[in-house]
Amino acid sequence: MLVNSREMLQKAQEGHYAIPSPDLFDMHSLRAYMRVAERLQQPVIIAYAPVHKPMLSLQEAAMLAMYYCKDSSAPTALHLDHGSDLQMVKDSIDLGFTSVMIDASAEPFDVNLDRTKEVVEYAHQFDITVEAEIGHVGQGETYDSGSSDTIYTEPDMAARFAEETGVDSLAVSIGTAHGKYKGVPKISFERLAELRQAVKVPLVLHGGSSSGDDNLTRCAQGGVCKINIYTDLMDANMAGIAADPSLSGMKRLIAGQDSMEEMLEHYYRVFGCIAK
Repeated sequence: MLVNSREMLQKAQEGHYAIPSPDLFDMHSLRAYMRVAERLQQPVIIAYAPVHKPMLSLQEAAMLAMYYCKDSSAPTALHLDHGSDLQMVKDSIDLGFTSVMIDASAEPFDVNLDRTKEVVEYAHQFDITVEAEIGHVGQGETYDSGSSDTIYTEPDMAARFAEETGVDSLAVSIGTAHGKYKGVPKISFERLAELRQAVKVPLVLHGGSSSGDDNLTRCAQGGVCKINIYTDLMDANMAGIAADPSLSGMKRLIAGQDSMEEMLEHYYRVFGCIAK
């Protein structure tokens, strides 16, 4: 069933586990994610990011979700990831998205605050949950080069931001990065503990892929309620497709889908949704 993410995130916060949020980039990826969620009977937050637009439009993503998710036996949120403005949020809601992220984290604090408040006011009219980001999760390719644009989240500012905006969940920066890492992830569990103490709403972690299983388990146990993953799922897909060149095209696609399913189930265990 398609639902907003409020109840599932609250349960994760109470249970000290994190819900996977895999990126939808085509029909095969969505089918793999839903098969895992239904098999395990666990919630899932399916994310569509504008960066995937060359492969899949917002409209196409919504159509696929209506087919694969609407009548699913697993609680499913269809989430706009890294939305840039109110118009994108409105378009998503009109198409059936049940959760949205407004990402103004690269803007000054007051601009981020005002833009998030505007999105919250609009989305809550339709019972759509809203995620925002404070601090900034940078790119893995610059992570260890001395030019990283990562900005750690300040607990006091995060608390003020969450309270004044009325946002439903808050993405924070504690040392992860988007994409493949250049170097080794340096996650600040001390900063996570400070954020968990200061902020009442569920916390979100972007850049989960390749951050290390033990690190991600600790993040989930330490208060992160949603972890975004994409790169590891894409890599699993490509590895599955390439594993046996003798297979026909159709069978290779199925092998890629099977590999994504295995990777996602692995992360359900790492995040504490199900027993290892």
